[in-house]
Amino acid sequence: MLDLLIPMLLAAVAVAALARRQDLYAALLEGGLDGLRLLVSIVPALVMLLTAVHLLRASGAVDLLTRWLTPAARVLGLPPQVLPLVLLRPVSGSAALAVGADLMAQYGADSLIGRTAAVVLGSTETTFYTISVYFGAAGIRRTRYAVPAALIADLTGFLIAALTARFL
Repeated sequence: MLDLLIPMLLAAVAVAALARRQDLYAALLEGGLDGLRLLVSIVPALVMLLTAVHLLRASGAVDLLTRWLTPAARVLGLPPQVLPLVLLRPVSGSAALAVGADLMAQYGADSLIGRTAAVVLGSTETTFYTISVYFGAAGIRRTRYAVPAALIADLTGFLIAALTARFL
């Protein structure tokens, strides 16, 4: 029954359009055109973000930032091994998932580091990706306070993730 859900939904939409005497083909073309317009407005930001993640990892900037931030992470109760995840999570979900999987494979999913990585992945957002997609789709060019507020929320999520993993 579940396999037929989408074909039945499409058939219901087609029947409803025919009952209203609407041109279903023209409506589908218009929807496809709107989707392409949205894609054109979002793709430049996505290409920039993917390039930035690759450059950060390939240049060693993530490792350098991790070394610099290790003392602060220790003071805040965040395992230093999780810092690469913390640095990449706001930029790229796929890079963060790869780092999280590496951390869990290396330290174990039940270790403090593995639990912290899992909670970070589940409780924070890919801030720059989300802002670029949603703001791009809405045609907003100036983010004003959205980026600082979202990064503060991410930092709060990282710290609470470390606290939660430590105490639970």
